[in-house]
Amino acid sequence: MPDVDVVTGTVIRRPVAEVSSYAADPAHAPEWYANIESITWRTDPPVAVGSRLDFVARFLGRTLSYTYEVVDLEPGERLVMRTAEGPFPMETTYTWEPAGPDSTRMTLRNRGTPSGFAAVGAPVMAAAMRRANKKDLSRLKEILES
Repeated sequence: MPDVDVVTGTVIRRPVAEVSSYAADPAHAPEWYANIESITWRTDPPVAVGSRLDFVARFLGRTLSYTYEVVDLEPGERLVMRTAEGPFPMETTYTWEPAGPDSTRMTLRNRGTPSGFAAVGAPVMAAAMRRANKKDLSRLKEILES
């Protein structure tokens, strides 16, 4: 089965601490992710290893509900969330690194192994994810640089 592994990045003209604290706060996700309609905390904020969050998203014309668990968090460096639910288990990784005195390179990686019918559409899904991720990072950049 083909794996989906989509990596996108951008440089945001803001310090790492500012970019990472905004992007790593799930409450902000609906503001900069076009496809995310809502998030609900299953555990108490703030985000930490073990945090669980329910996401509702629209992707490829479908409404998807899934629960992410934070499996790795190095504030200002990396956030990794994972879900094992549904036909497409997914891992999402954010990384942040300095890209100059007051700029940050943020990388967004989504990877997973679709099963069943979803596996057939993996290349289409990867292309749609890449487009969505580019748009989302562009929106994040716009919010933080304004």
